[in-house]
Amino acid sequence: MNYEELIKEQRAFFNNRTTGDISFRKQSLTALQKAIRKYEKELSEALRKDLGKAPFESYMTEIGFILSEIRHTLKHLDKWAAAKRCKTPLFLFGSTSHTRPEPYGIVLILSPWNYPVQLLLAPLVGAIAAGNCAILKPSPRTVHTNHILGKLISETFPPQYIAFLETDNRQTDNLLKQHFDYIFYTGGVAFGKRIMMAAAKNLTPVTLELGGKSPCIVDNDAHIQIAARRIVWGKYLNCGQTCVAPDYIFVHREVKDKLITALQAEIERQYGKAPQESPDYPRIISQDHFYNLLLLLKQGHIVAGGKYDDKDLYIAPTVISGILPENRIMSEEIFGPILPLLDFDDIDNVIDYVNNQEKPLALYYFGQNKKKARYVLQNTSSGGACINDVVTHVANTHLPFGGVGSSGTGAYHGKYSFDTFSHTRSIVQSTTRFNIGMKFAPYDGKLKWLKKIMK
Repeated sequence: MNYEELIKEQRAFFNNRTTGDISFRKQSLTALQKAIRKYEKELSEALRKDLGKAPFESYMTEIGFILSEIRHTLKHLDKWAAAKRCKTPLFLFGSTSHTRPEPYGIVLILSPWNYPVQLLLAPLVGAIAAGNCAILKPSPRTVHTNHILGKLISETFPPQYIAFLETDNRQTDNLLKQHFDYIFYTGGVAFGKRIMMAAAKNLTPVTLELGGKSPCIVDNDAHIQIAARRIVWGKYLNCGQTCVAPDYIFVHREVKDKLITALQAEIERQYGKAPQESPDYPRIISQDHFYNLLLLLKQGHIVAGGKYDDKDLYIAPTVISGILPENRIMSEEIFGPILPLLDFDDIDNVIDYVNNQEKPLALYYFGQNKKKARYVLQNTSSGGACINDVVTHVANTHLPFGGVGSSGTGAYHGKYSFDTFSHTRSIVQSTTRFNIGMKFAPYDGKLKWLKKIMK
């Protein structure tokens, strides 16, 4: 693949200003919507082959998610794309001011393997809505899903507008050497640093959606059964391979045993006594990731799950008690169905621990006391947060989704996607009917008047 030639063709297409037309953007989003519906069954089957996802989970977190994002964008695009009048100060009398969102140009979108449909197409929706051309680069691990996505994109858009590329690591490095107008990356921190270094050479703006260890705090006044049900759902969704999954739990010592019992019961309720036989429980993406996760099972005391099958890439929904902050499992993002538990007596100790780690992508707090919940939020930092729930903030198209610090930079979803892929251009239009003589030299005797009007 000649990347320079592809980008040259996309730049020529963009410079024709076709993508700037709002009706063209809407037509493109509608075409994408129709294509997703056409390939819905095939995408669901591919996700089952790649990750073992149930059709319900695939629709909820991937296919339906994107269709909802497109509907929301189509409904609001005219308003988002309209110029907005701004105030003009007195010393600029005779002028009017407004802002106009404009596309960047050629956008590179790099997506990971854990949500291969959502995390590729959600940024694309924003890129199209803002009027950009785009090059899509998925993870090579999701072979079956990539095959369907490639067909979907190539049948819907010409490559000079939207191109789909499957590359290995070496080819990706060559791709990053090209000059893009914006880069959007979802994935790990290590490669995120490489993205930023590559972008810096051309001063290309970036959005980095990374990850980290998202803490879940269960206080002594939490509704334990509700907490357990929601934590089990959010943790073992996609077999724990979710960037905003609860990575570990800090549970108050008074309710620790109750929580463990509730988690055990809830795992059985959602996945049965033999989760490996459940049609709703996914699998680990690859052998290397599988064996890395197995090393984490050797710490603490397993109170739920712990079983695995290397031939099936299956690891049971697992809860591990007796974990200490210095254990290896607390030093890296787990990204699998293993949930370590630590206990606490004083919420300030938990806050101190969280604040001494890298800033997480999400933070979850379970407790009935609203004042304590506010206290936790006011004294910690994270990309997003939920009170008495997990993960669900991601599904709200009216909220920005993104990280902070090492968990990412920038945000998207809904209007925030449009804003991410748009440059806000500032415009002042001045009258030619007269000149305000004060601003022109010579300045003698004008300073006192300038100070008055610039108050």
